[in-house]
Amino acid sequence: MPDHTRRYGLLLPHFGEHASRKNLLAMSRKAEEYGFDSLWVRDHLVFHPHGMEGQDRTHIEPMEVLGMVAGVTEKVQLGTGSLIPYRNPIHAALCLSSLERLAGPGRVIAGFGIGTFDHEFVASGLGGIDRKELVEEQVAVMRKLWTGEEVSFEGKFYNFTDVDIHPSPVSERSIPIWYCGNSPASARRAVEYCDGWMPGRITIKTFAKRVERLHRLAMQHGKPVPTASAIPITSPGRTREEAISKVNWSEMMEQAIRAKWELPDSGKWEAPEDLEGALIAGPPETIIQEVRKYHAVGGTHLVFDLRFRFDEWEECVGILGEEVLPELRRGDAAGEAKFEAPAEWSQPLPAKA
Repeated sequence: MPDHTRRYGLLLPHFGEHASRKNLLAMSRKAEEYGFDSLWVRDHLVFHPHGMEGQDRTHIEPMEVLGMVAGVTEKVQLGTGSLIPYRNPIHAALCLSSLERLAGPGRVIAGFGIGTFDHEFVASGLGGIDRKELVEEQVAVMRKLWTGEEVSFEGKFYNFTDVDIHPSPVSERSIPIWYCGNSPASARRAVEYCDGWMPGRITIKTFAKRVERLHRLAMQHGKPVPTASAIPITSPGRTREEAISKVNWSEMMEQAIRAKWELPDSGKWEAPEDLEGALIAGPPETIIQEVRKYHAVGGTHLVFDLRFRFDEWEECVGILGEEVLPELRRGDAAGEAKFEAPAEWSQPLPAKA
């Protein structure tokens, strides 16, 4: 079932030049010490970094990372944001249920998405496949296997008879599945067959539109509203100017032009302020204010993406853990930025929306 508790996580440095056992273990332990709720990994098979990822092609396999992290933590949730459908779903189901067995009940969140880069699917023999249909079928396979029963399946991509996996999860729904993607269609898929929605980088203006869509579609289909999450690029600093100077925001502008985001009020992408929500940069009080904007429009699980600051992760996690997280917790307990869905969100979407 969807979880609407406010939670805060970190993206782990398992890709690029700072990906190392030392950094991963130290950051994971420090995150749990500070009381972060979750730690997250990304997924690539043939990693070709883009402008926000440096030049180093290191990308440590995500399930391997989470297995290692499970061994040095006790409570923090372990999330994939997202797994791309290169894996056979029987294998993926076993990997995730094994992770839950090692980490403990309630600690695994399985995010899935269609991926971005064609070359990775070509390399894995899946070139030209309909990835949207592939993800949906993979989720269906995993849901069945996680019942712990012997399963036969006949689909467009997968056909098998009398398969069961062990260990199976603690319960059929103990591993929530989130759909990862920015588009309006991704919100629809999250409602139709997932427990949560994670768009990654997205502006507040676009996020609010998508959350409205989640609510309307959930009402329309008689389903619970999925968890609404996001992974904003985050850069803490003592001043906003210092924090922004350490981010390649011009590259983020290029992404914004290509993305299906709502335009800023100015009508064009020009300044860091136009990236509101996709970029959270500044001193602790600014970061808190920006997170509250997500809460005010229905976001609950925020994951801080420090990729531009992985070389300074200790300082950044320290600021977040010591000065941001306690204030967010205090405000959450006091009911700050309480979200109530507008009455019109209970109405169905127009037929072509």
